[in-house]
Amino acid sequence: MMSLSDWQKAGWIVAHKADRAEICDLLSLADRDICECQADGLSPDWRLAIAYNSALQSATAALAAAGYRVVRDNRHYRTIQSLEHTIGADIGFISTLDAFRKKRNISDYERSGCVSVTEAGEMLVLAKMLRRTVYERIKKVHPHLVA
Repeated sequence: MMSLSDWQKAGWIVAHKADRAEICDLLSLADRDICECQADGLSPDWRLAIAYNSALQSATAALAAAGYRVVRDNRHYRTIQSLEHTIGADIGFISTLDAFRKKRNISDYERSGCVSVTEAGEMLVLAKMLRRTVYERIKKVHPHLVA
């Protein structure tokens, strides 16, 4: 298993010094998207995309708090995979989130109407759980980065 240090050596991530304002902004974006994806009248495609964006912002906050940011290709993929190192996420959680990443790509770039109401709901549950987990982890490990 590669560490974040190994990822840095591979050129996938670079060192990054996050401050409280950056972490607060990222978590605020995650909160906004959790709220927005529940608005009336949205298709399941959009609900999933917005909930996915919330999860991505939470994962980005976790990586930034750990002292890194993603560079180069595969930003979303690497950010999701980094959750193993930043919050100790298990492979099942990461695989599920990555499957939603792929589903969002299809609905954004290839085909509309491919997301079910159930899938959009599942993505929202994941986004909420990830937001809570990331905040708690940052509060425990990097308390100076959260209010």
